[in-house]
Amino acid sequence: MRHALIFAAGLGERMRPLTDRTPKPLLVAGGKPLIAWHLEKLAAIGVNYVVINTSHLAEQFSEVLGDGSRWGLRIRYAYEGPTPLETGGGMLNALPLLGPEPFLAINGDIWTDFDLAALPAEPRGAAHLVMVDNPAHHPQGDFFLDAQGRLHDSGTPRLTFAGIGVYRHGILDGWQALSDASSAARRPARFALAPLLRLAMARGDVDGIHHRGAWTDVGTPDRLEQLDAQLGHR
Repeated sequence: MRHALIFAAGLGERMRPLTDRTPKPLLVAGGKPLIAWHLEKLAAIGVNYVVINTSHLAEQFSEVLGDGSRWGLRIRYAYEGPTPLETGGGMLNALPLLGPEPFLAINGDIWTDFDLAALPAEPRGAAHLVMVDNPAHHPQGDFFLDAQGRLHDSGTPRLTFAGIGVYRHGILDGWQALSDASSAARRPARFALAPLLRLAMARGDVDGIHHRGAWTDVGTPDRLEQLDAQLGHR
């Protein structure tokens, strides 16, 4: 697994006014941009090529991160246009840059101490997802992880998807059938990844791992402030 995708195209609406001038993944916590924590970890596990999806204030990413050489990485930017393409559309848009092998994908607006080296180079099925305990702002969770390490759309207790996974290109097969006509006809296409994950789960084609360590979805200014304080103490 030598290639990775970072989702960084969101508008960051819940983070305003901070994101009026700065994309959310470039907001600073612990003395560095959120996305820089990911780049360091990706380089440490041997990833050498990273695609970053961009939309809102896209030009700032290349200004801040450059070509990735300071981390020993090669960075390519996949611009989605002024309107983000959601997770599925963003992945599809970036696919031509990622090569044919399975790739790691991670949300640019999270922070975690999860060891990316624990991820499989190739998932057993279509995807392998990292799950975490449900945070206070998402108590219902997303998916059920069974004793065999398979993920299901039904069942309890449910865990929350951490925004980290390894995917085969086939996870996107059939996306047109799960999109409305206008979305399917649009180029580049705009659609969510979650329905495709649920479809793959119904086939028994998605594995998962439960991370019990630190994880933060940096979705509000308060959470960013709390994370910054925690990292400062570390």
